[in-house]
Amino acid sequence: MLKFNSFKNTPILKPQSEHAFKLDSCELLSNDIFLLTSYSKLKYKKNQIKMVIKKPTIVIDKEITISKITEMANKAKLSAARFRPHFKTHHSAEIGEWFRQAGVSSIAVSTLDMAEYFTQYNWKDIMICIPINILQIKEINDLAKRVNLHVLIDSIKVIEHVGKELNNNLNIWIEIDVGYKRTGISSEEIDKILRAAHLIQNQDKMHLKGILTHSGHAYHAHSIEEIKSIHAESIHRMRNIKRILNEGGFSNIEISIGDTPSCSIIQQFEEDIDEIRPGNFVFYDLAQFRIGSCSIEELSMTVACPIISKHSERSEVIIYGGGTSLGREFYVSKEGNKIYGLVCKGADDGHWTEPMENVFLSSLSQEHGKVIGPSEIIRQLKIGDILYVLPVHACQAATQHGHYQLTDGTILSKFRP
Repeated sequence: MLKFNSFKNTPILKPQSEHAFKLDSCELLSNDIFLLTSYSKLKYKKNQIKMVIKKPTIVIDKEITISKITEMANKAKLSAARFRPHFKTHHSAEIGEWFRQAGVSSIAVSTLDMAEYFTQYNWKDIMICIPINILQIKEINDLAKRVNLHVLIDSIKVIEHVGKELNNNLNIWIEIDVGYKRTGISSEEIDKILRAAHLIQNQDKMHLKGILTHSGHAYHAHSIEEIKSIHAESIHRMRNIKRILNEGGFSNIEISIGDTPSCSIIQQFEEDIDEIRPGNFVFYDLAQFRIGSCSIEELSMTVACPIISKHSERSEVIIYGGGTSLGREFYVSKEGNKIYGLVCKGADDGHWTEPMENVFLSSLSQEHGKVIGPSEIIRQLKIGDILYVLPVHACQAATQHGHYQLTDGTILSKFRP
């Protein structure tokens, strides 16, 4: 994928394989002459690019995003913890470079395909943060030849199966469930954890790196204090497991944690935390704002959507931007309203304003979004205006799009499943 860059001396990243490049959300408005010689090459003569939103388009504030990356990298450094950001939120090689500039060399992804995408941009230390898929052993073997690959395991049967099929060295993390109840061996099943560790130790190509957890239940907290409590309990359980493993003869066991709420709230991590893996923090969203992980000013991603219909008698407008553009997560307000997003106006510099008071996205269909608000505000809006929606879940919204646009008009490429 390609990056349109308005700075003449800034290199454009080029992958080692072809990926389709689309401009279906924007229109080039300049005298630049572009020659698309292939999907992986772009030559241009002038350096002025201006974009006009025509379809649902993700817009990112680069300055705010980089400031959050820098802050999290500094926090990890202060705590002597490895910063392995989860790239599943942004999926972008160019945004990955912002992390690299902050000193990051290890990353986490959510799928093998995403791992392959980032290997094209010289990422060599990659963790796949779902339990290993035994149907992709061939692909895992191939990738493990080329990068320092880390995988998660939470099943005795998987360890036995994978151990017979591996041809290359693989770093193994035993995933621990500390309360989220999604994947991982329960932190209370000590015998099973010990058995898994011994099985891994006996496999020639498997190398036990440590224990890993994702405290996803922190995303459902109702206060900063509750986030801190979940974090403290999670760390207590992980420390206990590490101690038991050490007593059982396993040395150099690392602890990896990874939820955005805890990583945002905790100012300095405990000394035995070896790695942090937050992902959502790169953009943040309304879900994180509501539980106290961030301020509204730290949300650096919106979905810009054109108004396509207006119904003043119902105090609503319809935007071109439904579930296929924003995802379908919502929260319920104190008044009992379903909120699929808060709505902002656009600013002249490509940014967006603060959310309009009492204006929100109330329902979604596939391509339609219904925005309701006070009649005096709705009357001011016109068909063809662009509204900027702050999504409830940035990860889901980002997955829906093939590229991003920065506030200066620059287009960023991204991985899309």
